[in-house]
Amino acid sequence: MFEPLHAEAWRAYRGSEFPSASWTCDGDVIRAIPDGPRIDLITRERYGDFILQFEWCLPEGGNSGVLYRVSEDYEEAWQSGPEMQLVDDPRHPEGSNQKTGCGALHDLLPCSLMEPIPPNMYAGAKLVVRGTRVEHWIANQQVLAYDLGDPVLRRHIAESRLKDCPAFGALPEGHIVLRHQGTGASFRNLRIRRLD
Repeated sequence: MFEPLHAEAWRAYRGSEFPSASWTCDGDVIRAIPDGPRIDLITRERYGDFILQFEWCLPEGGNSGVLYRVSEDYEEAWQSGPEMQLVDDPRHPEGSNQKTGCGALHDLLPCSLMEPIPPNMYAGAKLVVRGTRVEHWIANQQVLAYDLGDPVLRRHIAESRLKDCPAFGALPEGHIVLRHQGTGASFRNLRIRRLD
């Protein structure tokens, strides 16, 4: 059974309230305010194994992402939670790098997304997390599948900016985070189903 993730399901990263200067909520649409403080949204609850379904929309040059199994023991969410990157590939610098392009495991693994997602249009997405196995889906297409315990991936992590973040990708459960990257981003129909 999928549960909706409305505004009351979210709060500021390392905060207790919904950050209304950074995000707005209109019905089931949650939007990052482009000129607002860059405060990420984090779920109030923790999740281990789950399927997260949602629709997302970015402006031209937009950048955001969804992180999972995040711990607030770190100053930044990316220090513990792997990120499914969402970016307007043709118009944002990160889109020119396969490891930071739309659908990638941010800065670690490229994805197989064939066509760029147009800006200012909603696209469907799904994140499936079961144990150490993870799938990224965009526009009904599985664009990436990986194992967080894979020795090659663990080596990539150890050689990246995450080398001093031992919790990264290693936690059995944690929060889900929506990134605020200062460019604006919209999410709607956020729904989650626990698998554990």
